Amino acid sequence: MNPLSLFRHIGAYWLLMRQVFRKPEKWSIFWRRFFEEVNAIGIGSLGIVAIISIFMGAVITIQSAFGFESPWIPLYAVGVAARDSIILEFSPTIVSLILAGKVGSSIASEIGNMRVTEQIDALEVMGVNSAGFLILPKILASVAIFPFVVTISMFLGHLGGFALGVAAGVVTPYEFVYGIQYDFRPYNVFYALTKTLFFGFIIPSVSAYHGYYTKGGSLEVGQSSTKAVVYSIIVLLLFNFILTQLLLA
Repeated sequence: MNPLSLFRHIGAYWLLMRQVFRKPEKWSIFWRRFFEEVNAIGIGSLGIVAIISIFMGAVITIQSAFGFESPWIPLYAVGVAARDSIILEFSPTIVSLILAGKVGSSIASEIGNMRVTEQIDALEVMGVNSAGFLILPKILASVAIFPFVVTISMFLGHLGGFALGVAAGVVTPYEFVYGIQYDFRPYNVFYALTKTLFFGFIIPSVSAYHGYYTKGGSLEVGQSSTKAVVYSIIVLLLFNFILTQLLLA
């Protein structure tokens, strides 16, 4: 992508966001769509998030145990390493990257299909703010539900690390629990959830942008869905770096 094209996309994105964040015309319809999106985006993603969190928590625990082979390193360091890895990076960032693939592609394909079948044009003919009607509930639902999904991921990651780490014999229950509690910093949870709020905005807004400006037919809808996932991940990683510098440096 050349620089001029990049600036054009950035400008079009911000113009779309200005259109999105206008006051809804009917609050009753907005709230109904909001809770539908909470169910689709958040509740519908819990299954895959739970499975990944449990097994990744176990993998992080086992890898930490095998990395701390020195007799000078106490066994509870496994719990400390697993806790910090899960809270600081795995649950907020890796889970958000997974959701970018699942949620982002779904949003882009849904809105892209509406664009190519002229449903968005029909909304605009009826005087409806199509961007606000279609995109605003998705963004606010993501911002509202992502922190809860990530919090559940944190819990299940620790649970998976505890259960499977103990079952594998790499750590004892007492040492793992002691490690989780050792020198715990609540600010780390604040940092993780703050990142998640930004990610909850980035994923649906970038994905909706690519879907909203889809041109052509079903082939272009697929291309828009792919671009939505790719650019959501790129922007997410960029903001992950920026927020880490601002909040932890």
